[in-house]
Amino acid sequence: MKILVTGGAGFIGSHVVDKYISLGHDVVVIVNLSTGKERNINKKALFYQIDICNKNIEFIIEKEKPDILNHHAAQISVPASVKNPILDAEINVLGFLNLLQNCVKYNLKKVIFISSGGAIYGEAEEFPTSETYQPIPLSPYAIHKFVSEKYLHYYYTKYNLNYTTLRYANVYGPRQMPEGEAGVVSIFINRLLKEEASCIYTYKSEPEGMIRDYVYVNDVVRANVLALDSANTEAINIGTGTQTTTLCLYNEISKQLNKRIKPLFDEPRPGDIRKSCLNIEKAKNILNWMPEYSLEQGIKDTIENYQIKI
Repeated sequence: MKILVTGGAGFIGSHVVDKYISLGHDVVVIVNLSTGKERNINKKALFYQIDICNKNIEFIIEKEKPDILNHHAAQISVPASVKNPILDAEINVLGFLNLLQNCVKYNLKKVIFISSGGAIYGEAEEFPTSETYQPIPLSPYAIHKFVSEKYLHYYYTKYNLNYTTLRYANVYGPRQMPEGEAGVVSIFINRLLKEEASCIYTYKSEPEGMIRDYVYVNDVVRANVLALDSANTEAINIGTGTQTTTLCLYNEISKQLNKRIKPLFDEPRPGDIRKSCLNIEKAKNILNWMPEYSLEQGIKDTIENYQIKI
């Protein structure tokens, strides 16, 4: 089938594109290269450089006639969304609506929408958190992801546009960029290799940092493959169900790099939540998916790839 992947030059999206192509699918990539890298784009993919908010995207969809939209393009920074919620809404809501309108107009069969299980639930009382828990988003980024999920359901009920929503935990792996604040694993690796101290953000009641659910990118890619043919009209958590503090993550990376650099500690950033960990029983039962990589193995593979690149 032909699959349109937005954000196909980004960290996760480019891995998804590679896998789809290896399975024999035709892939069209749409990116604006504001954060993604052109070097990440699979040479067998058809590549258009255009913003998802651009109305001319209609002509690409009309010409290429994809069967499925896999929507990875997004503004991904929680602190940036707090600083500029209007820009976040323009990209993460209006940009998505621009795509949905054209999905309906040109009869796409399905949308695979990438949401954020690591953000939309907020400070959940259910922990690990399942999909039945009512999200209480605490940042514009999380709000807009949740709003987009609601729009997706509307387009299904109004136009019968099929979909699967994948709510990612904190994804890490090769190609994750150490710039900015969204890729803590790559940031820690990069700074440790440079013999520089990293910063761990903590609440006073959690001195080892925030609790997160770290899932390796290869596991996430498999979920995107399985979602092509299953889990219709479902929102599904994609994580590990394992709780890891930031300090524990830092220590694991330090150990594997054989570095002994004491981290710095600072107050939480705007929009940071104390803990996030996903219940993945639904992914096991409906998507027939579960993670295969432990944190130790995922970090090992990430470090090996990072050192090859440099």
